[in-house]
Amino acid sequence: MADQAHPGDVDVADEVPAIQTVRRAALILSGFTIERPWLSLNEITTRLGVSKPTAHRYARALRAANLLRYDPRSALYSLGPQLLGLEAAARAGLPIAAAAAPHLELLMREINQTVVLSVWNGECPVVVSCVDNTLGDIRLSVRTGSQLDVTRSAQGRIFCAYLPAGEVPGLARRLRASAELRELLKEVRRTGLAINSPVDHGVRVLAAPVFEGDQVVASMAVLGTVASLAGDLETQAAAVLLGVARDLSRELGGTTPV
Repeated sequence: MADQAHPGDVDVADEVPAIQTVRRAALILSGFTIERPWLSLNEITTRLGVSKPTAHRYARALRAANLLRYDPRSALYSLGPQLLGLEAAARAGLPIAAAAAPHLELLMREINQTVVLSVWNGECPVVVSCVDNTLGDIRLSVRTGSQLDVTRSAQGRIFCAYLPAGEVPGLARRLRASAELRELLKEVRRTGLAINSPVDHGVRVLAAPVFEGDQVVASMAVLGTVASLAGDLETQAAAVLLGVARDLSRELGGTTPV
């Protein structure tokens, strides 16, 4: 009696090409960053390590699915609109984003400043939540999905301070080369607080770590103008930030390193 196919059956011969296709599509999409929002077909071809016709077929398929856009004037590709919906769904599915939501709202009300939550994406911090302060004369905001600089941003410094150096690309080399960076991260670990350069666009950012177990899983930050986060105002905001970040860590079963 001949075997009958079942819906759950998978032909191994078909599975391997399918996996390769998914991996190549993911490799193309992951090549786009905040710093490099546009890629040429030559760059996509190099990234995949295949022939140009093969790379073009993948790009064309991703365009058909609205995962890529193509500008014929510049002959460059960018991420497509379909990813915006996927990004929102991904953020909504992050347990840390859901757990942090009431804490972010509380922090915003307590200090009357915009607050931000970022997670580590394997290369840099990426913003997953932003609660804007809408009561002041100046409104500051950060777009969710924004990727932050690893060592220049306050939230990046939090991850540099608490992640193993091997998990931050290039950090070990930077630490060997810069005594200033070593001291800066040592101070972050001592105080539990990172502060960015106040000369960047007149904006000041204070950031604190959030832990689950003994692992840093997020960075919570306060965003304000240099004037609104100065002197006693900064001291007060930092104290509230640290308290809220610790409350969220305790909720997650986190243990703040000594």
